[in-house]
Amino acid sequence: MEAFLKRYIKDYTYLALVAGLVVGLDQLTKYWVRSNIQLGDTWMPWEWLAPYARFVHWYNTGVAFGMFQGRGMVFTILAFLVAGAIIFYFPNVPSQDWSLRLAMGLQLGGALGNLIDRLTIGHVTDFISVGNFPVFNIADSSITVGVGVLLLGIWFQERAEKKRLDEETSVQNPAGSGMDTTGNGGLS
Repeated sequence: MEAFLKRYIKDYTYLALVAGLVVGLDQLTKYWVRSNIQLGDTWMPWEWLAPYARFVHWYNTGVAFGMFQGRGMVFTILAFLVAGAIIFYFPNVPSQDWSLRLAMGLQLGGALGNLIDRLTIGHVTDFISVGNFPVFNIADSSITVGVGVLLLGIWFQERAEKKRLDEETSVQNPAGSGMDTTGNGGLS
């Protein structure tokens, strides 16, 4: 029982640290934007970045990138469900699967960061504007980066599995062993 509890504490500590870091950074930056930039105004700390990147105080009642505006309650419920699923499933992820664990922590942090906004102010504060891309925030970025980490981890795992299978095949059928691997009895 003690080993079981130790594992759960270790797993949830990791998840809480990753998600907590995201939520903290997300809420801190949103608070700064709400306190220092009027809604709809733009702040450009470096003029040379003006055509490419700027801070814009905006709000969003939909989801990431301004989609599905006005459906905040649906996304509030969805955020609770996603957070619950991540928290429930996380201890089942092997500790060696760093990419899935990191991705889940980033996605939980992003979901909670935007959920806090929805519950406290009724909408999500967005402020990062890059080119013509929709305005977003740290929580949105965390969710997107989490998906990228997940996909990258899957790609690495597939490559490792393919390499392992190739090595097993080469051990079972070593080249130059005189064995016929063509299946036609050595006839050409």
